[in-house]
Amino acid sequence: KVRERRQMLRDLPVAVLSLKDFPGAPEVEEDGSTFRDNALKKAQEVSRHISETVLADDSGLEVDSLEGQPGIHSARYAGPEATDGANNAKLLKTLEGVPKEKRGAGFRCVLALVSPDGSSEFFEGAWRGEILFEPRGTMGFGYDPLFLDPDQGLTAAELPPELKNRISHRGRAFAKFREWLEKGGS
Repeated sequence: KVRERRQMLRDLPVAVLSLKDFPGAPEVEEDGSTFRDNALKKAQEVSRHISETVLADDSGLEVDSLEGQPGIHSARYAGPEATDGANNAKLLKTLEGVPKEKRGAGFRCVLALVSPDGSSEFFEGAWRGEILFEPRGTMGFGYDPLFLDPDQGLTAAELPPELKNRISHRGRAFAKFREWLEKGGS
């Protein structure tokens, strides 16, 4: 994710750092009920710890026939220490018997920007597609091998990174953030 973010913001005067750059930064429990809640909590807690402006995100996959699941639990869908492979296997098992026309899904990303004074801004992006019956592609992470972009005819794991960064949920949220920054951050 950090590499993806650096690529998206490469020509702007911002430093893209990760929690690894701040020893002792808190590990924030994502216990909110929405992506927005989780992104805001992460940004607030880290901003308080380092006394800097922090951009945090929460994102995940929402499957229509599963009433938006795995949603905020996307990273832990198959359990607290789940791997991408385990999450994908659980999703495929859960969708067994669900026909192609009922496999609509979307990725959602919410970015929360929090300043040391506590003020915040939000930027959201969504990406619609469908869940395949088996994985395709080797790039990306998470549910990328199962998520088909119908306009491209490729999974997120088959898309060249530059294109994925432009059309993905995260790319769309970052495009809104970039636009906000370019307008002077207001």
